[in-house]
Order: sequence, then C-alpha cells, then structure tokens
Amino acid sequence: MQFIRFKKGDLISYGKVNGQNVNRIEGDIFSNYKVTEDIYNPADIELLIPCLPTKIICIGLNYRSHALEMGFELPDAPIIFLKPLTSALPHGKEIIKPKMSERVDFEAELALVIGKEAFDIEPEEAGEYIFGATCFNDITARDLQQKDGQWTRAKSFNTFAPFGPNITTDIDYDNLCIELIQNGKIMQKSNTSDFIFNSQRLVSFVSQIMTLYPGDIIATGTPSGIGAVESGDIIEVKIEEIGVLKNTVR
Repeated sequence: MQFIRFKKGDLISYGKVNGQNVNRIEGDIFSNYKVTEDIYNPADIELLIPCLPTKIICIGLNYRSHALEMGFELPDAPIIFLKPLTSALPHGKEIIKPKMSERVDFEAELALVIGKEAFDIEPEEAGEYIFGATCFNDITARDLQQKDGQWTRAKSFNTFAPFGPNITTDIDYDNLCIELIQNGKIMQKSNTSDFIFNSQRLVSFVSQIMTLYPGDIIATGTPSGIGAVESGDIIEVKIEEIGVLKNTVR
C-alpha cells in the first residue's frame, strides 16, 4: 500500500493511494484509521511530507560502493547523525542553497519509516517495527562538512531533508533499485542490496541508542556518485516500488 499526507484548502489529512486517485483517511495511519470514500485527484491537492517524525536519523557510509568512492574502510558499526525537523521538505518544493556554502551536494537515499515505539530491540524483531519506506535526499553542504570536521551545520539547513512523496509498505527494503537523476541525467544508480548494514540491523542499532516513535525516519545512506547541485536544477530520487521524489534548487 501507499500512503500520503496532503492539504486541500483547510483540510490536512493522510490519504491512501488508490490507482490514479487518493482516498482520504480518518485517523492515524500508525494506529487506528479508516479509509473513507472521499476521493481526490492528485492534481487538486498539495502533497506534504508523508509523516511527522519526532526525529530524522541518518546513516553515514552504508553502501560498499560509496565507502570505496570516499576512500574509507567499511565501518564496524553504523555511523549516525541527526537532521532537525526544520530541514524537512515535501515533494515538489524548492531546495534552498545557503549563502554560506559554495558546494551543496545531493545524496539519494531510502528512508525507513518506523511504525511503532521501539527501544533496545534485536535485529530479528526489527521488521515488526518498520511501517514502510520513502524516498529521501540527504542534501549536504559539502564544503562546510569538510571545514567543520563534524556534520551538524552541513546537514541541517532548512530544506536539506526532502522526503516523500509517499510511504510504501510491504516491500523488500534490502533489494530496491535507487537512482538520483539531475536534470534528466542519472548520477547515482545502485541497489539497496549493497547496504553494509541491512534495514533490520539499522533499526535495531538506532533503537539501542534512542527510543523510536511512529513516524520517525531512518535514512539509510547513499550510494556512490554524489555530486553538486546548482540553482535551477531538477533533482529526482527514484526508488523501485516507491516512486519519485522531485525537487528544484534555488
């Protein structure tokens, strides 16, 4: 199934994608909800971020190909960092390049969406806590990352965490084709089977550090081929079975 969040006039609601239309949902997709008979044409609604996380957790260096590209050894444990909620950006909105950075990069990623509260769970349990997945773009001020020696400033600007357009459930998160397309040209192309740490290991690991709540997202790292964005670019993250997250750059 595929779920979205949308706005129509004063209405903000979750919706269930039903072919070429969207059925409005009453309630919370992470607990009790009802799919109503209220039907909307996607062209007539505004897409929002598909869930409301309490935190955006990101994994650094989780593709073997990207580790080789960067000249790093494979990590023994996942490397994690956080993005603030103010960096969240819906499908279709503009990524804003900050004035203090001269090099801003795209990073296509699969993001796992947590479905129920989790703390200190084992990898073999983790699948029960993953609600679904969405497309994610870990926008990074690369020059500031290198200058600071740590990642908070470089990863945290407003609009630096586009994700969406939907949450897709019941798919194999560890075997999905992923691409980054810049102005129609494929810049990144890989498969999540190249993960160093699979989805269940990631959820388990993060849960041993912090409590995960429904709607929290874990962005699972980017494959090789990262590159810079320029004003006017059209940036798309395309993931098999999920869809396309599309944003422009200003």
